Amino acid sequence: MKRTISLPLLVLMLATLYAQATETKVTVRVKAKDAKFVGSSLGGAYVIIRNKTNQKILAEGKTTGSTGNTSLIMIDAQKRGIPIADERTAKFLATVDIDEPTFVSIEVISPVSNRQAQANISTELWLIPGKHILGDGIILEVPGFIIDILKPRTHHYIPLNSVKDQPFKIQANIVMMCGCTINKGGLWDSDKMEVKGILKKDGVLYKEIALSLVSTNLFEGEVLLNIAGQYELTVYAYNPESGNTGVDKVNYILED
Repeated sequence: MKRTISLPLLVLMLATLYAQATETKVTVRVKAKDAKFVGSSLGGAYVIIRNKTNQKILAEGKTTGSTGNTSLIMIDAQKRGIPIADERTAKFLATVDIDEPTFVSIEVISPVSNRQAQANISTELWLIPGKHILGDGIILEVPGFIIDILKPRTHHYIPLNSVKDQPFKIQANIVMMCGCTINKGGLWDSDKMEVKGILKKDGVLYKEIALSLVSTNLFEGEVLLNIAGQYELTVYAYNPESGNTGVDKVNYILED
């Protein structure tokens, strides 16, 4: 004989099940290596919190807010228990409902809006029902530089006679992974960074080109191009003090 559950009983069962779950809040922040936090000005970092047992997504979303207080993050001596984030500093505030201690993974994809510079960073931890993780919260550090080669353009066909026997300019825009600016003598000092282009012709190393800062975030270099062919340009930035690195790459064609 088929049994049915009455509506009141079903409501009671669901209410009991819901009551067992406890709201637990988790603050997740994403900090650029040797720099500040990834926030709204850069499009944010994407955060995914999963139950490690069944891979169910418990919460997901983007960090929003400012890059944070420069003095707190980059200048003042950091002491145990002293926050480096203030109320405006970018974060993703997750609210998860759990009924028992739950082992979770926190995955970050950052920066969201710059695919060529994206990195996936993750950590794992236990969440305890009702035991919020707030304040600075969970901070994940994302290494790198955001590099955009501006010239030459990707798959650009360039007539050889337009560049032969004259300097061909290479340009790249470079910022920290939080969008913080690079300047000569600034907090993020271009003089402390090595920026170079590695140029290959038809798959073989052709030349290395030093790039130097010409204005905020903009680096330039020059090279003579006298031979037609298929070229690949890799631009890298390297800070020996922090060990931070970043790369962008384009391919272009020099034709007769």
